[in-house]
Amino acid sequence: MKILGIEHIGIAVNDLVQGSSFWKLVLGLKHTGKEQIASQGVVTDIYDTGKGKIELLEALNDESPIAKYLDKRGTGMHHLCLEVKDIKASIKELNENNIQIIGDNYSIGAEGYKVIFIHPKSTGGVLVELAEKPKL
Repeated sequence: MKILGIEHIGIAVNDLVQGSSFWKLVLGLKHTGKEQIASQGVVTDIYDTGKGKIELLEALNDESPIAKYLDKRGTGMHHLCLEVKDIKASIKELNENNIQIIGDNYSIGAEGYKVIFIHPKSTGGVLVELAEKPKL
């Protein structure tokens, strides 16, 4: 599996406006976009550090994975996302090594990335997302 670097760190928040003030106003990070991903029940708000991104995550509804996460653990780091060169090859390698992934195939996430999540049971307790940048 070819890891290209840390793509972003996902942070679960109750409210994007309130949650973004530190990243936008205090740190002065460049806001690069806000996007609703209905299939994942989330709204993302993305800030670029120049060497990776911060992705704030707000639940679209009470049944979304982010809502359930917030109910159980509260606000804070939700996942670490690593950029991979080839998501299909990465999924194949994970399956060959009996690594528990969430879902059978990748889905399309924020900014058009192909994404798959690795269950925390296989990573020592951290939800890890793998993402392949869309081809332009």
